[in-house]
Amino acid sequence: MRFRRTAARRTLLAALGAGVLSSRWPSAGAAGPTGLDDPVKKDLAMRLVSSAENSSLDWQAQYAYLEDIGDGRGYTAGIIGFCSGTSDMLALVELYTQRVPDNPLAPYLAALRTVDGTDSHDGLDPGFPAAWREAAQTSAFRQAQRDERDRGYFDPAVARAKKDGLGTLGQFVYYDAMVMHGPGTDPLSFGGIRDRARRAADTPTDGGDETAYLHAFLNARVWAMKQEAAHSDVSRVETAQRVFLEQGNLDLDPPLKWKVYGDSYEIG
Repeated sequence: MRFRRTAARRTLLAALGAGVLSSRWPSAGAAGPTGLDDPVKKDLAMRLVSSAENSSLDWQAQYAYLEDIGDGRGYTAGIIGFCSGTSDMLALVELYTQRVPDNPLAPYLAALRTVDGTDSHDGLDPGFPAAWREAAQTSAFRQAQRDERDRGYFDPAVARAKKDGLGTLGQFVYYDAMVMHGPGTDPLSFGGIRDRARRAADTPTDGGDETAYLHAFLNARVWAMKQEAAHSDVSRVETAQRVFLEQGNLDLDPPLKWKVYGDSYEIG
């Protein structure tokens, strides 16, 4: 289970001018969408997630991001908030080191294994943040971030959503939940949230109505978020994903307007 966003970070980023960002949506060409794994829709998904994670639609500016936001998960970093306390940062650095053995983060692998599952910085301070930023300047580390995002979060979420009969919006709803809560099966992780939703409504694959099921899933996610103090602001669901659902935008087509933590965004 993972969560990275804090009021202090929102204030900092707003001060930097990242609070509200409007972007022109690139043309998808003549072909219709194939789901969230269509490159255009995937980029849209990353922008939506970045609005909540980083108060910016510019997700590609986040490769070098790293800080401890005090959520009990150690350092949070990169394009989806890999955490030193939740295994995914370790998996990322292992992948990067397999590809580029002599890299700035390789000396910290032992420390990452030691602090996994905790909020400790033991063995990481003081040099790890600078090493992360140095690595983020390389195309190899940026590619590793994208690949680990896909392996750990994007691909499993989209595949599960397609099996459940969900369209592009539903695939994004699953992806965002998996990024924030982790792919586990306990009640506060993605698997537990999905189980709770299915007790309230059938998936389209099971004969249910897609909109009704997605409302049930969002309700289950809101419940899970409210079980942890750091999740108390549920605008990431209620003034973003729920808005698209109530508009009947199951294909997640622009233009899109939403709010997260009081900040307004638009993709036209």
